Amino acid sequence: MAGMSRAVEQSNRAMLRARDAMDRSYAEPLDIPALARIAHVSEAHFIRTFRATFGETPHRYLQRRRVERAMYLLVQSDLDVTDVCYAVGFSSLGTFSRTFRQIVGESPSGYRRSRTPAATDAVPNCFAKSWMRPSSFG
Repeated sequence: MAGMSRAVEQSNRAMLRARDAMDRSYAEPLDIPALARIAHVSEAHFIRTFRATFGETPHRYLQRRRVERAMYLLVQSDLDVTDVCYAVGFSSLGTFSRTFRQIVGESPSGYRRSRTPAATDAVPNCFAKSWMRPSSFG
């Protein structure tokens, strides 16, 4: 049993290494082969194990992280939507807008209009982050 426990622990560490790389480099062009290399596993094993460990595919996780960052930039910066799209790692405005709407429930422009820094400043930061964080793909 100890060998099995050790294997699970090593697998979890490998998946955490890859997830940490996605968190750090979300705006970079990350693909499954690169992430699998970081985790020191095959591509197929990486996809299966990542999903089993974190409850979503690596692609969905990365998209969600990019959208979370875009949400922040849309409210806290003067960048236009296209600049935000590219700043968070999307290569297509159409894909960005579609993915943003799937995760958040409204368009990037609509999201920006419905939230102002003054409105979110009145709420404690921990509550605002919890409320603004997308839960998953709908």
